[in-house]
Amino acid sequence: MSHYQRIACLSTEAVETLYALGAEDVIAGISGFTVRPPRAREEKTKISGFSSANLERILAVRPDLVIGFCDMQADICRDLVKAGIEVHQFNQRTVDGILRMIAVLAALVQREDAGRELIASLRTDIAAARTRSAAWTRKPVIYFEEWNDPLMSGIGWVAELIDIAGGTDAFPELSVQPGAKERIIADPLAVVRRSPDIIIASWCGKKFQPAQLAARPGWSAIPAVQNQMLFEIKSPDILSPGPAAITEGLRQISDIIAQWQHQQERQA
Repeated sequence: MSHYQRIACLSTEAVETLYALGAEDVIAGISGFTVRPPRAREEKTKISGFSSANLERILAVRPDLVIGFCDMQADICRDLVKAGIEVHQFNQRTVDGILRMIAVLAALVQREDAGRELIASLRTDIAAARTRSAAWTRKPVIYFEEWNDPLMSGIGWVAELIDIAGGTDAFPELSVQPGAKERIIADPLAVVRRSPDIIIASWCGKKFQPAQLAARPGWSAIPAVQNQMLFEIKSPDILSPGPAAITEGLRQISDIIAQWQHQQERQA
């Protein structure tokens, strides 16, 4: 066969994409953090965490290709290369990067037509969100909190999705930073000064506590807190740079902004 037959996926968005392409039969192993589609967890062998992995468990599924993501998996992928395994390391941080990842994965498994269809569908979702927001006269400032201790603002594709949905990212200078440490907000009062209209939290793998957030010193002055515009988007819906960030994350951001717009109209 001219395409890969046994692909080990070290991140959830690679699994999600291969299933969406109809190429689930080539998946030999998945990350334990995989959530989409739910049946993948039942059908496929779990071989890794996210930033941690046992080389023997990956090699045990006899992969002819390993798909990795970002610098946090760089050491794992280096060791796999040393063990003689082919590796493709994605590092997408933007919406265009997500679409490009889909096109590359589709080519790797000779599902180019399915890849083009999936990308076209996602572009339709993006266009629909832009059209919806075009009718709104004011763009709310949105603080996206990726972690609460320390405070951490959202990554690149999240800021882009906020813009597509008709909002303005409260910390645009941080969203361009690829590393989590570079997106830490050392002074919680910096959020107060940005005066966000909406706060969206996605505490990776931990349930959002809006009362805990609202009780932070000085945060009662934030419009989002005063107007109870505090929302959660589950991390699998927004923090994995795959199709779900657009089909789920973007849709939820758009709905949240619509809710804020309706509140503004009532208060006018």
